[in-house]
Amino acid sequence: MTTKQRFEHIIRWFAINAASAESELVYHNPYELLVAVMLSAQCTDKRVNMVTPALFAAYPTPYAMAQATTENILTYIHSVSYPRSKAEHLLGMAQRLVDTYNGIVPDNIDDLQTLPGVGRKTANVICAVIWNQPTMAVDTHIFRISERLGLTTHSKNPLQTEKQLTRYIPAELIPKAHHWLLLHGRYICQARKPKCDQCGLSAYCRYYACSHR
Repeated sequence: MTTKQRFEHIIRWFAINAASAESELVYHNPYELLVAVMLSAQCTDKRVNMVTPALFAAYPTPYAMAQATTENILTYIHSVSYPRSKAEHLLGMAQRLVDTYNGIVPDNIDDLQTLPGVGRKTANVICAVIWNQPTMAVDTHIFRISERLGLTTHSKNPLQTEKQLTRYIPAELIPKAHHWLLLHGRYICQARKPKCDQCGLSAYCRYYACSHR
């Protein structure tokens, strides 16, 4: 099976079996998604969704958050991973949004990455989910299962994975494919014990082929 054929089979399977895949973070506008994605680094979406309602009630706009202090923000997000660092980044992000972008979340990767605490992965998520751009955010789940499935080969870092995935996935499907791969990695192709018996992709999976010889 060629790489192109593998992508075609896997994309077709996801399109049929996971057509409704979408972010599990709860948000109502670009600002809220940006905050939620920043909080989700090395933290579960479930935990983030538990803290954001009170956070957004206190700081419903970048302007409101920009007037806060790190300690203020910390009281709302203390239960997430690395809370102090994230509180500092959220404050810096809000202040830069207000000072540089008139409180509007940028619609491109370069400008997004000028915001404190926003790296390429977060910027890619915002561009894909909010603006439906063909940007592939690679987290630990996507990095892992892309290699297992055979969508990538000897990828050494998220950027290499991103480039290999976007080479073969049609541009119009990339925003959806991010959720396909992420959720499959989160619930089926887990790191320690992949649920191969529950996976509909075993016929196309390089990991399954190697482990079931």
